[in-house]
Amino acid sequence: MSDLREILEHAAGEERLPATSVANILQLLSGGNNPVYTAAIEELAENKAWTELNDRFYKTLSFGTGGLRGRTIGKIVTRAEAGREVGSVCPEFPCVGTNAMNFYNISRATQGLVRYIKEYLARKDPAGTPSLAIAHDTRFFSRQFAQLAAKVAVENGCNVFLFESSRSTPELSFAVRHTNSTAGIVITASHNPLHDNGYKVYFSDGGQVVEPHASAIIGHVNAILSEHYLPLPKSEQSKLTVLGEDLDEVYKARLRTLILRPELVSNPSGVKIVFTAIHGAGGIISVPVLRDLGFNVTTVTEQDRPDGSFPTVKSPNPENSDALAMAIALAEGERADLVIGTDPDADRLGVAFRDRSGKMQLVSGNQIGSLLAFYRIGALKKRGILNDGNKHRAVIIKTVVTTDLQKSIAQREGVRCVETLTGFKYIGAKLAKYEAALPEEIRNSYRSLFEEETRSARLQNSSFYVFGGEESYGYSGADFVRDKDGNGAAIMFAEVAAYAKSTGKTLDQLLDQIYLEYGCYLEKSGFLIFEGAEGAGKIRRLVDSYYAQPPKEIDGSEVVKADDYSAGGIYDVEGDVLPKERMTIFQLADERRVAVRPSGTEPKIKFYLFGKSSKVSADSLDKVKADLAAGLESLWAWLQEDAKQRAG
Repeated sequence: MSDLREILEHAAGEERLPATSVANILQLLSGGNNPVYTAAIEELAENKAWTELNDRFYKTLSFGTGGLRGRTIGKIVTRAEAGREVGSVCPEFPCVGTNAMNFYNISRATQGLVRYIKEYLARKDPAGTPSLAIAHDTRFFSRQFAQLAAKVAVENGCNVFLFESSRSTPELSFAVRHTNSTAGIVITASHNPLHDNGYKVYFSDGGQVVEPHASAIIGHVNAILSEHYLPLPKSEQSKLTVLGEDLDEVYKARLRTLILRPELVSNPSGVKIVFTAIHGAGGIISVPVLRDLGFNVTTVTEQDRPDGSFPTVKSPNPENSDALAMAIALAEGERADLVIGTDPDADRLGVAFRDRSGKMQLVSGNQIGSLLAFYRIGALKKRGILNDGNKHRAVIIKTVVTTDLQKSIAQREGVRCVETLTGFKYIGAKLAKYEAALPEEIRNSYRSLFEEETRSARLQNSSFYVFGGEESYGYSGADFVRDKDGNGAAIMFAEVAAYAKSTGKTLDQLLDQIYLEYGCYLEKSGFLIFEGAEGAGKIRRLVDSYYAQPPKEIDGSEVVKADDYSAGGIYDVEGDVLPKERMTIFQLADERRVAVRPSGTEPKIKFYLFGKSSKVSADSLDKVKADLAAGLESLWAWLQEDAKQRAG
């Protein structure tokens, strides 16, 4: 240890390794006695892999829009980490580092979380025992991380409901509410590359943690300097309960209530679907429910098998064409109408459909959400659930970087459209607010009520959530899950496809109908990746430059308005103040719009581009779409060049 300390301090003195990284290395070594830690760090130091060491130790993981997330496999895999798995995609041990997803950080995070929920529950119910629901996806080390979190929680006096095997993130959200747990954990990095993993925390309402809980939890975590702890005496330890098929069936039953017009989906000659779980957890729930409802579903056999290496795709992200390529090829052979794909934890959903020319066409996240919003409002009105007397209580929720087409649809139909910051946790927080507005006698039994009963209660006493979504392929159609739900979205979108087919339209024709009725809106997203400690600095400088030196003109169009969300003071339509966020939205004179923000979970700076035209007719629609698309391409080219100059 002393020799290693000298090597590290010498590297710091020569400015090859920042002092903060050295301090974090020494902290990890003092807070754990795992020989893999020392061996891995020594190997990297001996090989003068200073960039790798700095990337692993320049900070400790902190909560972003999705909790903790980081590499669980290093860019360089040391011999100590590889262990008995030399040459395989997944090493024997996870990446060593304070800025990595590993046993050290899982233990610390769980210790801190348990301490916080104990304090929280003591204030509400001093005699109560806190409980955690825990799930995981199919990624490398996910099962081991979930089991460790369960062990830490039980040994520190917290009851645990642990899923028997991989399950989706939305089912974890549902489980928190169904088991009345104090909080929940899901081990996942969602759609990130295979080398990543994450630790996402939910609170008692089933939504991702928001303030003040988020800051309090990370404060408790940061106060814990060791992965080790003294377990409570056996008599004071808590209980582990395994969740499995019984909870699956309860969740499935609730998902089936998302169907608004059952007569459309029970037709045996109706929509033919190809589904892919992309080696993740999506097929466990979505496929049997879709089949139970009457849909003809074929799966991509090669991608049914859970596999953290995601061997058949470049990235397990269903918004990318590569991830759906095998499903689309199968759909061509099967002459299927629709392709549906979910990411590893099944909270996101990607879609391709057969268009009017007979070709399979990918759909953007904004378009998926707009089709869902349009259909669900119309179906609820057709059934008489929404009417002129109660539609003012209906609400659609979207993020500020999601298409304004959904706002146009809602406003035209007399439904409230609420905009939140990026991250489904803010949509979940709105749902918690609406539940809290119900009379106490309803709140006390709310989770046990049937969907029809909760809907009636919300329409009479609070706000009825019709639909919510974000451009990054996340959607929700009910409040029994408080996060984006790929399982629910698969069911809802399959119904939209059935509706379109019942009217003799393809989905692209239905989308054109929406454009003609509500205006033509097109969007484009882009990002720049800056990895590691050096990349984090570039992202920070780039974002800061938009505040310090905002552009007066972008791509030849004057900036007529710039909203700085980091300054605060921005309110939504319900009068709630939006939390501060490092994001700026520029409105251009030609009606184009640009939002710029750093990712909360990935080493990226993201750009969201918007174009619209209210003046559109059947004759001009194709030209309007082409002009808007060209304007967005030009805008993206300008932004990339400008960003390079700003980043230096």
